[in-house]
Amino acid sequence: MSNAQQMYALSIDQTAEAIKAAGSKRTVLVQGHMGTGKSSLVKMLAADLPTHTPVYFDCTTKDLGDITIPNIAKMDDGTGYVTYLTNEELGAHLDTPIILMVDEYGKANPAVKLAMLRLMLERKIGSYTLHPDSIIFATTNLGAEGVGDILPAHARNRMTVITMRKSNNMEFIEWGINNGIDARVLGWCKDNPQLFASFEDVKDPEENPWVFHPRAMGRAAFVTNRSLEAASDILKIQDLIDDQTLTGMLMGTIGDRASMDLMAFVKLADQLPSLESIKQDPTNAKVPDSASAVCMVVYRTLAGLDKTWVDAWMDYMPRLDKEAQGMFANGVRAPKYSKQSVVMTNKKFTQWAMQNNYMFAADKK
Repeated sequence: MSNAQQMYALSIDQTAEAIKAAGSKRTVLVQGHMGTGKSSLVKMLAADLPTHTPVYFDCTTKDLGDITIPNIAKMDDGTGYVTYLTNEELGAHLDTPIILMVDEYGKANPAVKLAMLRLMLERKIGSYTLHPDSIIFATTNLGAEGVGDILPAHARNRMTVITMRKSNNMEFIEWGINNGIDARVLGWCKDNPQLFASFEDVKDPEENPWVFHPRAMGRAAFVTNRSLEAASDILKIQDLIDDQTLTGMLMGTIGDRASMDLMAFVKLADQLPSLESIKQDPTNAKVPDSASAVCMVVYRTLAGLDKTWVDAWMDYMPRLDKEAQGMFANGVRAPKYSKQSVVMTNKKFTQWAMQNNYMFAADKK
């Protein structure tokens, strides 16, 4: 990736906005690191555009016959002619506008690339023409990763290519709070921003053993947004398996070094008070000694809070250090926090916020 591309690389939210703004007039090609959430863009756009039907098309599993197939038809006089039947997965038959995501376009075989290029540029396939308000975008991994993404110059030149950067740890945490990511994973990410670094930032692969690097031979698993989500799912079944099995599963998901580090962090969870103890007796519920454990309490609360125990939390939270209180305040104020109205309309929170408004920028790290 060039210095200019790095400088003007977009966040996932900026990428979604760019596609929404331009995607009905010009196909956008999103390039970025593997596992950074490119595939989730279609869901984000669908949430913002309820009049559009989301359509996901994975090029890696498709051959030319999966796009269109010839069909022999006959006119009234018996003369034969050829029409082309189109795969319904592409959504071209729909009368409503669609959001078509052509995923892993760079890994498609040449015949599929050509067939999809016509659809992406002309908005036509077979006998169908897409609704004029339809949005089309494609995704591909960075060529520098060396994982088989090849795009000819003429294809790139016909699309608007934007680079989506990796999210940083705080962006992932904000997303994770709203999407069920285990609080232990979020706390670990808070303490380890290097998990979200790019291999392009280091010369020696061993400088950052947590992330993918094309020259790191034998590094079969590594940390990405996608693998962190998988690690969260594994931790949620911890009670069903022993520690050796848990560690082995994490190694195969986020890598050896990362799994050992995460497991050490998970052991801090023993210091956490139960949510029930906070709800029932907030003035006496346990306060963890470790800053990392306190961080986990805050993230777990942000994810699980509802109106029935906001009062109890507001009685408990002042017992935490100021940094933790600021972390909670900024979590509540995050633009996409799903429980924002529940907290900000609570009388105790409002009173606390008026007395501690200086904290609302305390955790911007």
